[in-house]
Amino acid sequence: MDSEKAKADNILIIHGPNLNLLGVREPELYGATTLEDINRNLSKLTENTAFRLDFFQSNAESALIERIQQTMKDGTNFIIINPAAYTHTSIAMRDAIAAVKLPFIEVHLSNIYSRESFRQRSYFSDLAIGVISGLGAKGYELALKYAMTS
Repeated sequence: MDSEKAKADNILIIHGPNLNLLGVREPELYGATTLEDINRNLSKLTENTAFRLDFFQSNAESALIERIQQTMKDGTNFIIINPAAYTHTSIAMRDAIAAVKLPFIEVHLSNIYSRESFRQRSYFSDLAIGVISGLGAKGYELALKYAMTS
């Protein structure tokens, strides 16, 4: 039972391309919160708990795929992912996340359904246990709170 509990406490937060520019990139759309702010706020939510967070950001599709595949060996039990622009283009990332068979929540800072038509299609949503879109950085916090109680 303890090994199952330890495994359940490992949550991977994946940030896709251009999210390293949060706070400077289109703040009218994405806000002033930086990626470091998001990660710091998430870490605070797990202080004094048994939960372990691992943060990963890349602009490279292949690096994101490799990190997703790594979850098959590293004890990750839940993923919170903002695929960013790859949401609408990456069948390869979809295949990777399907292959690892981990529950995940898809997060988007902006409401992708109120934006350009090409942004309204997600290759991940039908696999996700939930999608949070349009709530800014708060969406990550809601996803983490769910993961911590599931």
